[in-house]
Amino acid sequence: MKHIRKVVFLCAVLTAAILLPYVGVAQAQEVVQEIRVEGSERVEPATIISYMDLKIGDEITREGLDTTLKSLFATGLFADVGLNQEGGVLLVSVIENPVINEIAFEGNDKIKDEELLGEIQLRPRQVFTRTKVQSDVSRLYQVYRRNGRFSVNIEPKVIRLDQNRVNLVFEIEESGVTTVKNIGFVGNERFDDDRLRAEISTKEEAWYRFLSSDDRYDPDRLAYDQEQLRKFYLSQGYADFRLLSAVAELSSDRENFFITFTIEEGARYKVGEIKTDSKLRNFDAGVLSDQIVFKTGDWYDADLVQEVIDGMTNELGDLQYAFVTVRPDIKRSREAKMVDITFQINETPRVFVERINVTGNVRTQDKVLRREMEIVEGDPFNKSKLARSEQNIRDLDFFESVNVEAKQGSSPDKTVVDIDVAEKSTGELSIGAGFSTSDGPLADFRIRERNLLGKGQDLLLATTIAGKRTEFDLSFTEPHFLDRDLKAGMDAFHITRDLQDESSFDQRRTGGGVRFGYPLSERWSQDWKYRIEQNEITDVQSDASRFIIDQEGNRLTSAVSQRLEYDSRDSTLFPTEGWLGWFDTELAGLGGDAKYISGRTGGSYYYPIADQWVLSTLGEVGIIEGYSDSDVEINERFFIGGSTLRGFSKSGIGPRDELTDDALGGNLFYRGTVETSFPLGLPEEMGILGHGFSDFGSLWDLDDTGTGILDESSVRASVGLGLSWRSPFGPVRVDLAAPVLKEDYDEKEVFRFNFGTRF
Repeated sequence: MKHIRKVVFLCAVLTAAILLPYVGVAQAQEVVQEIRVEGSERVEPATIISYMDLKIGDEITREGLDTTLKSLFATGLFADVGLNQEGGVLLVSVIENPVINEIAFEGNDKIKDEELLGEIQLRPRQVFTRTKVQSDVSRLYQVYRRNGRFSVNIEPKVIRLDQNRVNLVFEIEESGVTTVKNIGFVGNERFDDDRLRAEISTKEEAWYRFLSSDDRYDPDRLAYDQEQLRKFYLSQGYADFRLLSAVAELSSDRENFFITFTIEEGARYKVGEIKTDSKLRNFDAGVLSDQIVFKTGDWYDADLVQEVIDGMTNELGDLQYAFVTVRPDIKRSREAKMVDITFQINETPRVFVERINVTGNVRTQDKVLRREMEIVEGDPFNKSKLARSEQNIRDLDFFESVNVEAKQGSSPDKTVVDIDVAEKSTGELSIGAGFSTSDGPLADFRIRERNLLGKGQDLLLATTIAGKRTEFDLSFTEPHFLDRDLKAGMDAFHITRDLQDESSFDQRRTGGGVRFGYPLSERWSQDWKYRIEQNEITDVQSDASRFIIDQEGNRLTSAVSQRLEYDSRDSTLFPTEGWLGWFDTELAGLGGDAKYISGRTGGSYYYPIADQWVLSTLGEVGIIEGYSDSDVEINERFFIGGSTLRGFSKSGIGPRDELTDDALGGNLFYRGTVETSFPLGLPEEMGILGHGFSDFGSLWDLDDTGTGILDESSVRASVGLGLSWRSPFGPVRVDLAAPVLKEDYDEKEVFRFNFGTRF
């Protein structure tokens, strides 16, 4: 027993001898008495200590040391951090990350340095970390892939400098554009591959897409195309349609993508029962029946369902039901292949506009936006007017984005309208070039500010220099004169024209004017203008017509004019539907030398025959007469030909001197056009159309009478074909026309070409 106790005692002594030093150390290290920082160069020791979780007086624990280590690494300032304990002193050893001195790109020809630098996060004078470098490399890869270059290789290189600085160089091996070689579909039975390819925005590579990026693979575009396919099938009645997969495979040489859509079409459905279920109190849902644009037995079309929802919502908005919700309840019968549709309308109170808030306009004054609103505070809420107001603000073209939203006001019967905009640059500096058979080669220079001082005013300085025309223009427009819906402005101009080929003289016009206009309704508008100008006939050839020689010299014109216009076209540049009508009059004689009254009226109509097929017609007549024993002179008369009567040269028809063949112009004219625009079987995105047309008209009557004047009022007519291209550089048009009715003295023009651009 004594022996056992002896052994236990010896073990206890031995254990105490082993643990005693550690117990002493642990007690000595329990509290931080001092923190020493080693290795810091740029970062002050006090700053490093401030990042630490352990402070002087804190107990030292394993968890505390780990947390402190993580906090110091998280700053991104250090490549390495060490913590050591010597008694009550905590030693912090750091190796600082270097600072970036310069960032450079090498090997990039397709994308500029500025664009690449704008995509990465690192900047000179920031701390270099490998994590941020790898993140920026990933961003650069994304930039190149958005540009269709998937074979690019990007390698970051670090050049070490003194004072712990580095230069960061991204070495780039650019590749060619990786295009979409083939787009295929699996599971389509009703529509062939070509038909489905026409419904998506991604296109297969082709020679004519050198100015487009549609044949480049883009993951976002692929996601958009999946939605387009779904919408297409739903619009065709395939309510069970499913898109099973959309796979883009990169070829082994990394030069082409192959895209495959796997779909399940399902059955095609027809419309069954159509009902409207209204929860609105004392409201007759029958007033909405006109908005239903399909009937029982029609093929189901999801687009038409949405059109009905929009129509009902807008009409209810006009009836002051601001927050109405129209939701379609669609029930399918797979056995009968029918879809029953119930339009459910939720109850909502009538509301009034409590307040209109405008945000985001840093430069543009509030009143510029508010005056475009068709509803104001206190008005009954009208959803259609709100939508038109939003479009009015967009049409100003002062903003990158416009968001108009109606929100609940201070009570259920009040709404607050929030207008949030993001401004864009409204200053323009453009240089242009082009060519036309009328004026020859041309170039122009324009400086314009469309939102002067944030007041919505328009200031323009333009210069055009062409082979046969030089023009300088200065104009200023105030779109809301005196804070009313009245557009006012002033103009100054100087124009010289070479008319030697047509009439053996040059013309110089210098003058200015004031104008104002106002809308009469949504479609009707009227403009008034006063103009004063000095008109000079110069450089008359010695063998010119006596009727021109007699008019050589200066003539002062003081005139007032008006234009009444009706416009229902769907586009001002490329209309496909609607009317444009005009009635112009001008009275000269408010001082000056010229004394005449003129008028012209006409209209054009556009009618879509089929997809991309448009029939257009135009007709116009005009007359000018002098008064108070004053004759109409050559600079005031009408001239017809060229673009106004194809198949005939500029000033190609009308009164003419029999001896000199000089065109003299006329006091009476009429003209018309019938034209059909049609596709040529080329992809629609190319913007190339064919045109078949027939022009007709006549020009006659002079104040001067006597021998030597050829003047016939007979009709002239031509037929022709044309080709137009909406090129990225501007519209291009080529016409070939031949007269079928003409006089012997008329001058023909078979070929006509116009091209212009600004950049």
